[in-house]
Amino acid sequence: MSGFRLDRFLTLYFFHPFVRRRQPSGELKIPILMYHSISADEENAHYYYRINTSPKTFEEHMKFLNKNKYSVISLQDILNYYSCVQGMNKYVVITFDDGYDDFYKEAFPILQEHSFSATVFLPTDFIGNKKRRLKGKEHLEWSQVSELSDIGISFGSHTVTHPELSGLRNEDIEYELMQSKKTIEDKLGKSIDTFSYPYKFPDTNKAFITLLRKMLGKNGYNFGVSTRIGTTSKKDDIYFMKRIPINSRDDISLFQAKLEGGYDWVYWPQLFSKMSKRFFVRH
Repeated sequence: MSGFRLDRFLTLYFFHPFVRRRQPSGELKIPILMYHSISADEENAHYYYRINTSPKTFEEHMKFLNKNKYSVISLQDILNYYSCVQGMNKYVVITFDDGYDDFYKEAFPILQEHSFSATVFLPTDFIGNKKRRLKGKEHLEWSQVSELSDIGISFGSHTVTHPELSGLRNEDIEYELMQSKKTIEDKLGKSIDTFSYPYKFPDTNKAFITLLRKMLGKNGYNFGVSTRIGTTSKKDDIYFMKRIPINSRDDISLFQAKLEGGYDWVYWPQLFSKMSKRFFVRH
């Protein structure tokens, strides 16, 4: 693992040991893993913003979950497990944003090998459309989505056009939520009720969060995830649950620490950064 990572150092040598020393509180925290592309493509982005996880690294992650007896559950099941006693069972949710076609080619065979399922969030204008790409990557075909759905993969909305929702007019936000859900349901012939927020989540914009929560409920969504970092618990907003970002730079030591809550501390500098930017914009 080349290059020094401050977040890795602090996680492995300070926060993760601290979390493991704490007495169990009885509150179950569940890691929701946030993958994007399962690809060995090189990235120039800062490690924090990378979206690629190599097939080799992804396979190592799934083997770790299997060997350590993690139960892979769905977002829809998550509320049923919060009453479980912490420490007796280990649960994890696996999610993928953006609907890249390498999910079909690389991720699904590995998931299938371990009998794991996952939820894939689709930006519907990009699915089956060779002319539209995110990060220069190709997306799933609707025939692949249908095939995967029939064999146990769940799908949810990642909007229509993958916009910064907080910068849109109300009617445009409504369109992104309503039309993406309708398109997926029409293509699959089954209802969907999960949503993934694209881009950085605007924690500090309380008015927008209240509006979005109402719109999600109005349009038939029951569960949602965000890019807010951390393991999720019953204290989390069910529409904007925290997740753990994963990419190729996550070796097994860091991956384990993230699963066990050792990376949750990153939420606070993430939130402070958002508050600072909002303050300077307003003043």
